[in-house]
Amino acid sequence: MKINKTNAMRQLDAAKVKYEICSYEVDENDLSGTHIAEQIGLPFEEVFKTIVTKGDKTGYTVFCIPCHKEIDLKRAAQVTGNKKIEPLHVKDLLGITGYIRGGCSPVGMKKKFPTYFDESAASLERLTVSAGVRGMQLLLSAEDIIKFTGAKLAKITAEQ
Repeated sequence: MKINKTNAMRQLDAAKVKYEICSYEVDENDLSGTHIAEQIGLPFEEVFKTIVTKGDKTGYTVFCIPCHKEIDLKRAAQVTGNKKIEPLHVKDLLGITGYIRGGCSPVGMKKKFPTYFDESAASLERLTVSAGVRGMQLLLSAEDIIKFTGAKLAKITAEQ
């Protein structure tokens, strides 16, 4: 099966970052990361969702958190030096990042934005993020994706 390379894949290839592709059935009624984790057979802790936000001082920021967690906007604002931060509206996502909801990757956006991974990523050997399209995830070393995106680690998820 030939796979159409996404921007994310092309950038990782150019940087010689190793990754595997995990495909899954897209359910238009359930674009959740937990649905994806169940489809590809990985624990929720290893499947990261990408959330793009806009801060009142610093503009756009990308956050990657485990799929079963929620972002803590107060913590996110704090670590980025904002007073207030809010998730980007779905209608603005494509124009700003080049990606659609359910297919937003921290790799290969139109512009490079400051990126943060939840601190839990530091204890993982591998994790997945979107490949840049619905139906595909990139499985790669946690260390590689953090290094490649220039991400910082921070406690950005809400207590559950």
